[in-house]
Amino acid sequence: MTDLADLARTTLAKNRFMVLGTVDPSGRPRVSPVWFSLVNHRTVYWLSSPDAHHSQNIELRPDVSIVVFDSSAAPHTGQAVYLEATAERVPSAELEAACAEAFRDVDESLSHTAESLQWEPFVLYRAHITAAEVHVRGRDFGDGTGTDRRVPIQF
Repeated sequence: MTDLADLARTTLAKNRFMVLGTVDPSGRPRVSPVWFSLVNHRTVYWLSSPDAHHSQNIELRPDVSIVVFDSSAAPHTGQAVYLEATAERVPSAELEAACAEAFRDVDESLSHTAESLQWEPFVLYRAHITAAEVHVRGRDFGDGTGTDRRVPIQF
């Protein structure tokens, strides 16, 4: 079987959007697609309006779920990575260092600095990954069940 951590790294490297799952004050789940930057397979960064529902949800409940996958993949061919994380708005005292980390390997048109974010309607958020799983298709698992599974991995 393919090394599942390598499969996850490849999936994360090939995709620029994630689906961010948060929970609102009433306990209702909410998902939002957002552009992301991944650093060392430990920290996910993204820009969002602090007025967005998901941003407000993070202020109340910082535990989030994330899924990254190629939505253009043909049926029965796609791969997905599921992440559990604790999210937060990057504190202003840490913004300069966080921007340097978050935008180090991204296209210049997407890059920001602490200074440039002063003029944007968006703020920088980050999530510290606490657990990761990879989607394994049932026919690839080799156990004869044909059932798709999430298999925990370590980066």
